[in-house]
Amino acid sequence: MAPPSADVDTAPVSQQLPSKLGVVSGTAETHVSTLTKPLVYSGSLDEYKSFDVTPVIGREYPEARLVDILKDDAKIKDLAIQVSQRGVVFFRNQGLSVDDQKTLGQKLGELSGKPETSKLHRHALSNSKRGIAVDENGRLDDEISVISSEQNRKYYKRFTNNSKRISSEGWHADITFEQVPSDYAILQIDTLPEDTAGGDTLWASGYEAYDRLSPAIQKLAESLTATHYQPNFVNISKEHSLELINEDRGSPENTGLDFKAVHPVIRTNPVTGWKSLFAAGGQVAAGYINDVTERESEILKSYFLELIASNHDLQVRFKWNKNDVAIWDNRSVFHTATNDYDGKRQGNRVVSIGEKPYYDPNSADAYITCTTSTMPYLAHISLVVRDYDEAIAFYSRLGFTVVEDTFIPEQQKRWVIIQPPLPPPQPIRTLPVPATETPNETVQKVPTS
Repeated sequence: MAPPSADVDTAPVSQQLPSKLGVVSGTAETHVSTLTKPLVYSGSLDEYKSFDVTPVIGREYPEARLVDILKDDAKIKDLAIQVSQRGVVFFRNQGLSVDDQKTLGQKLGELSGKPETSKLHRHALSNSKRGIAVDENGRLDDEISVISSEQNRKYYKRFTNNSKRISSEGWHADITFEQVPSDYAILQIDTLPEDTAGGDTLWASGYEAYDRLSPAIQKLAESLTATHYQPNFVNISKEHSLELINEDRGSPENTGLDFKAVHPVIRTNPVTGWKSLFAAGGQVAAGYINDVTERESEILKSYFLELIASNHDLQVRFKWNKNDVAIWDNRSVFHTATNDYDGKRQGNRVVSIGEKPYYDPNSADAYITCTTSTMPYLAHISLVVRDYDEAIAFYSRLGFTVVEDTFIPEQQKRWVIIQPPLPPPQPIRTLPVPATETPNETVQKVPTS
């Protein structure tokens, strides 16, 4: 669970990233986030009806129109913050044009600090070179990835209906094999199988996965990098005589056909300042954890995948209707499709290129709850923290004061109640507490409005 968006310094643009993170010499300043501190939600989207789909991940705007949000950069910026905090945000029945989808994809990143060199990704398996149109008029555009069940069944054996598979193997974040991978992705589904259910997509929170690691494993993971590798494209190109896009796939660094990149195992999201598990699932299935033995790498990879695949309470599942849109943050969530249907399922995806992945040891990590009882703690914030000194220093810089401090021996953590400065920095939206927790208290994962 992650702390609230806060006005504190982290990941400055002038920061020289460690060489172990795979930064190309001389390019760090042009390929890292331009943010000097996490972004704070301004409340511009509060006019739209919305609800959190689960306590951990996902928000839905059932009535908002993205074409209206596109008219206001302040709303687009707030949408980027919402997506980064909640992991994935859903919109119903949109019917976005190709151009609007591309504009939104680029602006989400631009307005939340991505470097000028980062544009929209061009998938190595080019649509245009395969003659795959992105609209009914036959338009060819490599900045749109056509997500098609028919194309998947043609090129990937694991998508054939009679394939023997373990569904959890599909968990991944998009294009992490690139030197500069994705920040945001937008998928609009326009074609669904007729007269049948199926084809849902699931997302899992990398923030929550990180938080479920023990302190000792957290420190180990924070010290490691992983090699992300995707060999399928070269294999497919040879088998089907396809020409791959081998240069400038959304960033000058995304060039070549090795599809291999080194990134930190734990990544800091610059928009929130929160830590997230990054080296898990499909992006490292053919890769490895660096600086450990082969067996240790396999154990860590297996456990990281287990964290996101076996914990349904850090996942959200979305049932698509025609023209629904999902927007997610590839830095902090994993996703997987559900191949449980026979018909055609298709949509357009835009993938924005973000910044060089990095890990900032000053990133925040804490459990956040908000007390709503009539006790004197009303409007106070309750934290369950592992690193007391780090957490208190973090909130003291924001003007908070400690009201109560209790050690929890069985968890080796401290429960701290802090009082915000007046006036409060932001109203806090609360969520119902699970039945196993203390009555009159509500869990607050991500304050947003």
